[in-house]
Amino acid sequence: MRWSSVEIGSPVVQNTAELSPRTEALRVPLPAIAAAAVASDRPAPDPEALIWAEVNLDALAANVRVLRSHVRPRVRLVAVVKANAYGHGAVPVATTALEAGADGLAVGRLDEAVELRNAGITAPILVMGPVPPSGARRCVALRLTPTVHNLTMAQALAHAARTAGRVLPVHVKVDTGMHRFGLLTDEAVAFTSVVAAIAGLSVEGLYTHFATADADNLTATRQQLADFLDVVGRLRAAGIAPAVLHAANSAATLALPAAHLDQVRVGAALYGLHTTAARDAAGVQLNGERWHASGAPSLASALRPVLTLKTRVIRLRHVPAGTPVSYGGTYHTPQATCLATLAAGYGDGLSVALSNRGAVLLGGQVFPIVGRVCMDQLVVDCRDGRGIQEGAAAVLIGQQGAAALSAEDVAAASDSTNYEVVTRLLARVPRFYHRSHAPTGALHPPNGATMPLPTPSPAPDAVVAAQAAI
Repeated sequence: MRWSSVEIGSPVVQNTAELSPRTEALRVPLPAIAAAAVASDRPAPDPEALIWAEVNLDALAANVRVLRSHVRPRVRLVAVVKANAYGHGAVPVATTALEAGADGLAVGRLDEAVELRNAGITAPILVMGPVPPSGARRCVALRLTPTVHNLTMAQALAHAARTAGRVLPVHVKVDTGMHRFGLLTDEAVAFTSVVAAIAGLSVEGLYTHFATADADNLTATRQQLADFLDVVGRLRAAGIAPAVLHAANSAATLALPAAHLDQVRVGAALYGLHTTAARDAAGVQLNGERWHASGAPSLASALRPVLTLKTRVIRLRHVPAGTPVSYGGTYHTPQATCLATLAAGYGDGLSVALSNRGAVLLGGQVFPIVGRVCMDQLVVDCRDGRGIQEGAAAVLIGQQGAAALSAEDVAAASDSTNYEVVTRLLARVPRFYHRSHAPTGALHPPNGATMPLPTPSPAPDAVVAAQAAI
């Protein structure tokens, strides 16, 4: 089998398979694509790789800078790198984000923070999920910032901090409508007051999470923000004033400046995954000028996808009309055609829901996935197969020539979300990282000391501004 670049594919021949509406739309005949555009699709860094992801760290750094310029200078930008940085690779992503201007990191679990510390990253790390009492000592030793949600956890953290002769900063999460994790608004003040009185702990931060910030109508999100600020006001009346208030996820960072407060937590936008707010944002302030959905570039167009997913053609075969394909024979070829088997399947993290609905790029054209997606392989109907060779690279997410399939396209075809599409990529898919230049310097010191939190602006100002803008 010879691994090589591919040539131009044949003109589109319509197929009568029942595919997703998005795939149907992508199947319309494409204009001729220059051979050079397709040939420029570089081979895998590992010539023996059958499936691989390419992570563009330059695009990641550019997204950080775009987001950094979208918030006020005093607002801290926290890069969310949980779940292996949404499948992109926690350590390379975290390092690049910090170099590009992120002020800190956020993870979902303790072991994710441990991985970052073991890699020498010393920037502030917020653990947004629960830390079990058995992890309290590691949390203190690694100078992490945990989220406390019950007294058992708080007491374990306090004991570990006192034993180490330290005061551990913690954050308290307020559940204003997500109904998933954190203290309800009617119990948050009493709980936070108790935690603030425990020796060894300092309530540094208070935060919430929005349930519908990516919706067209932000009424519910504004109500969540108002409820959160009400809790902040009641805490201040009780003499407790956390220095760092935060509420905005990616969608709210883009669409609701009132929610920026002292810091924002950006996940999806960091990776160029577009929320509804990003796609529909119009007239947002960016770098001192207004960007609009029509005319000038939108904020969404300024955010670049970071991950490309590729695989290889491992077999080509010409079959007659009526040939059943894959398990269960859920697809029968409507005419004589060429089938390409690709080395990608649900064992790599692709969704079985892409069966008879998804698409791939081959030779700069869009071809439908036919038959059931298997553990290690899937089949594509590539019409007459002209110009396609065994060993050719196929794109599952990304661009090839003038054609493109985004994570949003894949999500639409599989009734999923772009978050899930990239996060579910499994460990056996190697990640290759590329950037045009070496980093100019790290934002975190090399001696293992934790970078101190930048001093936020007075919290009351943030609250007053947010309340005025809701």
